[in-house]
Amino acid sequence: MTMQRLASATCLALAAISLPACQVNIDREGYVEREEKRFPAEGLVDVNLYTFDGPIEVRSWDRPEILVEIEKHGQDKDAVAKIQVLAERTGNRVQIEARHPSGSRTFIGIGSHRSTSAKLIATLPRKINLVARTGDGSIVAERLTGRIELRSSDGSIRAIETSGELLAETADGTITLDEVTGRIEARTGDGSVHVSGAPSVLRARSGDGSMVVRIRRGVVMADDWMVATDDGSVSVELPASFNAEIEADPGSDGRARSELPLVNASGGTRENRVLKGRLGAGGKLLTLRTGDGSIRLLSY
Repeated sequence: MTMQRLASATCLALAAISLPACQVNIDREGYVEREEKRFPAEGLVDVNLYTFDGPIEVRSWDRPEILVEIEKHGQDKDAVAKIQVLAERTGNRVQIEARHPSGSRTFIGIGSHRSTSAKLIATLPRKINLVARTGDGSIVAERLTGRIELRSSDGSIRAIETSGELLAETADGTITLDEVTGRIEARTGDGSVHVSGAPSVLRARSGDGSMVVRIRRGVVMADDWMVATDDGSVSVELPASFNAEIEADPGSDGRARSELPLVNASGGTRENRVLKGRLGAGGKLLTLRTGDGSIRLLSY
């Protein structure tokens, strides 16, 4: 049987077990099989996405509908067939999981292998509660409002124009949060963290990487903030009208400097490295900390 006939036969077989859509592709990247899952989404829905290995992409649209595309990758049809996809709805909760029982890899040559993986591409209503997790891969989420939780065991995380409550956590990878609003928490074991936007609460930490933060005008701290890294520089850009109590600790080797005028400023010297002071009218505490690196407070 030719490759084209094999692909057609596979799609027909999958259609017979009520999958809403199927596409098969066989090329230099191996065997790729695609399917879709759709659910109505009237009102606020909780969506859980999980893949054992592969990236997750989430975007929003104006339809009251949830669409999840699953791309299953493997060396051949038998490898892809081992990937199990669970798709179910219970009340206002939708769950999509891609599972691989063995977690094995296919060897294609001396010193090389091709992993079996499943990529999830989700299109959701803008207002949503989302949990997205991958065992190994990047996560991107765009223009969502609600409780958003993004977790990767190994991969970068990026969120763009999200609002509400956002948690981004990876054991190994960069975190980039662009124009985010609300309660923001970002944690990486190894990688840099970049945050821009209007958080009401910000807690960002890296085990090893630089921290870069830019806060929009008009932001008011609803609670104390923390920006910290065990190893790397910290750079925080604030509007001149920002109000906060500042404590910047650069560790034993770095320096803390501020372009913003601090009231009752102390420290920031070689002898007394912890810089403290008040920005504007003061208020909540903004703590900046690094185990090894410099700290800069910038103005715009």
